[in-house]
Amino acid sequence: MIPFFEQPILRLGPLSIHAFGAAVSIGALTGMGIASSRFTRLGLSASQGDRMAGWLIVGGTLGAHLFSVLLYFPHKLLTDPWLLFRVWEDISSFGAMLGGLIAAFFFLRLRSNTIEPAQRMGYLDVAAFSFPFALAIGRAGCALAHDHPGTITSFPLSFSLKTDAARALITNVYSNAGLADALPAASTLATMGFHDLGWYEFLYLSLIVLPMLLTLDRRPRRQGFFLFVFMLMYLPVRFGFDFLRLVDARYVGLTPAQWVAGAGMLALPLFWGRVRVRGTA
Repeated sequence: MIPFFEQPILRLGPLSIHAFGAAVSIGALTGMGIASSRFTRLGLSASQGDRMAGWLIVGGTLGAHLFSVLLYFPHKLLTDPWLLFRVWEDISSFGAMLGGLIAAFFFLRLRSNTIEPAQRMGYLDVAAFSFPFALAIGRAGCALAHDHPGTITSFPLSFSLKTDAARALITNVYSNAGLADALPAASTLATMGFHDLGWYEFLYLSLIVLPMLLTLDRRPRRQGFFLFVFMLMYLPVRFGFDFLRLVDARYVGLTPAQWVAGAGMLALPLFWGRVRVRGTA
């Protein structure tokens, strides 16, 4: 099992830089850099792409917060309605994806006089190719912060519960889920680990998704191809990972992310049919 560690924090006087925040910032800059060079490579307008990136960031930020608050923590609004406007609190990666996609759609519609209809899918495809690189770095931050702890396990890639800090973390998670009685005695718990969903997703993206994207990018592809590939590779795995979560809100047994992932998987055949009728990028 992986030895447990607490989130690294760099303190510069009154300023504290958490590993999670640093990773998210680095991931966003990396994704934007990859996208910018890719727009030029594919003959698309880099300036239009940069403008779309701004829309994606704003839409993704709003989507991440609203999706999280409205679907995962609606009870918080009863006592703290101003939470709805504190967009830096309570965020969801799936909400960020949906918000970014909606923002991109509106951007491309508003720019219909300067971006040809045949190129719109190309802009989305650049975003879809670049986003997993940013997401992988962001998930590294999630793993460093342990902000997606799951069920206890003996899985070799889990984080060990040998330390007091690790056991305190997972005990708090189980207590919040109303499952404190399901934990074994401390002596047994110390020999186990816990699933870290941020860590698992980082491994999956870094070792499987990103190498696959780079391999497929060795020759020209149809516009929309990489958006399809990312959805095909990411949605089923994320759907499965969410069964390991404990405290997430569930609707008819599934988390909000699982409902979105399921809808996306059902739409994949229709989307692939649309991609097939397009020419190469």
